[in-house]
Amino acid sequence: MVAAAWICLLLPLAGALLITLLGNVLSRKAAGVLATSSVAGAFVAAAVAFVMMLGDGEHHRSHLSTGFTWLSAGSFQADFSILLDPLSMVMMLVITGVGSLIVLYSIGYMHGDNEERRFFGYMALFVFSMLMLVQGGNLLLLLVGWGLVGLSSYLLIGFWHEKPSAVAAAKKAFIINAIGDATFAIAVIVIIQQTHIVGFDALSALNPDNHGVLNLVALGLLGGAVAKSAQLPLHTWLPDAMEGPTPVSALIHAATMVTAGVYLIARCHTVFESAHQVQNIAAGIGALTIVAAGAIALVQTDIKRVIAYSTMSQIGYMFVGVGVGAYASSMFHLMTHAFFKALLFMGAGIVIHALSGEQDIRQMGGLRKLMPRTYVMMLIASLALIGFPLTSGFFSKDAILAGALASGPYGAALWVLGMIGALLTGVYTSRLFLTVFHGAPGDLVLRQLGPDAHGQGATDGGHGHGEGPRTMLIPVAILTVLALGGGFIQVFDWWTGMQTWLESVVPSLHEPTGWQEAISSIGATLLGLVGVTLGWTVYGSRKDTAPKPSRSLEHKLYFDELYDRIAYAPAAFIARFVTRVVEEPLVIGSGDLVGHVTRGAGEKARLLQNGLVRSYALLIALSFAVMGIVFLAVR
Repeated sequence: MVAAAWICLLLPLAGALLITLLGNVLSRKAAGVLATSSVAGAFVAAAVAFVMMLGDGEHHRSHLSTGFTWLSAGSFQADFSILLDPLSMVMMLVITGVGSLIVLYSIGYMHGDNEERRFFGYMALFVFSMLMLVQGGNLLLLLVGWGLVGLSSYLLIGFWHEKPSAVAAAKKAFIINAIGDATFAIAVIVIIQQTHIVGFDALSALNPDNHGVLNLVALGLLGGAVAKSAQLPLHTWLPDAMEGPTPVSALIHAATMVTAGVYLIARCHTVFESAHQVQNIAAGIGALTIVAAGAIALVQTDIKRVIAYSTMSQIGYMFVGVGVGAYASSMFHLMTHAFFKALLFMGAGIVIHALSGEQDIRQMGGLRKLMPRTYVMMLIASLALIGFPLTSGFFSKDAILAGALASGPYGAALWVLGMIGALLTGVYTSRLFLTVFHGAPGDLVLRQLGPDAHGQGATDGGHGHGEGPRTMLIPVAILTVLALGGGFIQVFDWWTGMQTWLESVVPSLHEPTGWQEAISSIGATLLGLVGVTLGWTVYGSRKDTAPKPSRSLEHKLYFDELYDRIAYAPAAFIARFVTRVVEEPLVIGSGDLVGHVTRGAGEKARLLQNGLVRSYALLIALSFAVMGIVFLAVR
């Protein structure tokens, strides 16, 4: 079991290193195959470890395996070790399983790009970084994985570095995540300073009576989680990150990176339960993000940005879950969300690929008959996102709402916000789906997919790319099955359910009653369908009958403008002031002064070179006289 876990961790790293070292020796296709094989091999290893853990006779006990001593100073020691337990196992299966499908999809999507090798090297590096984050056997290795994930995402978001918008988005993501990284690092430092332990048992070793330290640590951890998972107010990097290739959006911003904050809170649940107010803050942030992101998604016109705000909203549900102690429900939604959200991004990628890079939904329409397979896949993904009965999203999201309702009055308020989010989800999902696939084809569709775009399934006509090669369609088909039926793992007795699976690591704090589960399921389903009905009424005809969008929503609630005012503008003013007052006169000016003085001294010294022997003899004599006087004075 432990050997399989090590193989799972190291295979993607080996793939990244081989792609880097072999360079142009590898063909572009070979680099994609190598990256896909390394991540798929990691999934096989994770599945082997999972099967062995299922047969573990000690209630799925945790396994800590040490490779070597990483840091040692006096009595302090930090090992390079991995932790294998039910919580890390869920993350390993999601990361490698969904990740391998996305990397396979990338072979077709990125075909023809001049930098395919670099792209696949970055993808393998990211998967390794994410596995390091979830498998790290102590707080320091978790922090290392946390930082590597940020670096990998920076490289992937800015992959098309010739685009200024992609470079700006990569820097924005890196800087905002660095804020969370700093608070997370402070929390780790405080934990080690208080307990002198680097392992996760340090979380339980904190003094429960020292509420100041507990609140400080919990706030630091929450800051890291909020930034990495793109929750209010550190969320503005995620929509801009859509400047990266679509497979990057699917991997980082749907299935893995943005879920790291949820994993962190679940892993450190003992601290948050001791700092209950901070845990309530986490749940409140999630609930507010559900509503805010859902509202902003209503007015977005970029197909990937609509899905990005949807991601923020769904991660908000997970934050509500871990905030009220419904850890198993949150982790279950994390898994099902990876299925249907990766499917949405990859389906959007097929549409973008067919339309030669166009992402504006206003330029689309009428793709239902032109891209029938993509239509069905996106329909299933949309239904799962809404939480339509018997889809995967239905089982997982409703469980979070029931857990919130069972947690008390505060949880009831969160439940109401979650229900509003369900309504908004129905509206923006139907708007996206109807605008892209129904109605009359736009001019761009007619140009790209040929004259048959008027209605008879021209999937390969015109100048577009049809529905893509098999390397794109096969992963999407697999995810379609998972998005449709992935929720049934909660039903079958042979699985024992996510609740039982995670009980030994993150026991839930509240058990919802039957009526709480029923009212949550019925309410969320009905509101989701009401949202779909509203969306169909407003956007189904594709006529200009939709209400004018709110200006504040168009400006994404002015968060970017606020940060420009309070952060960028003052920093830019200080930089210009320092340049004008300090750098130009003292640094640049002093350089000019030194040059002028040196040149002047050279000009004066040149006058002594007059070519007369008597002048040189006089100077030599004077030099000897000065030296004699100096020696006599010293004696």
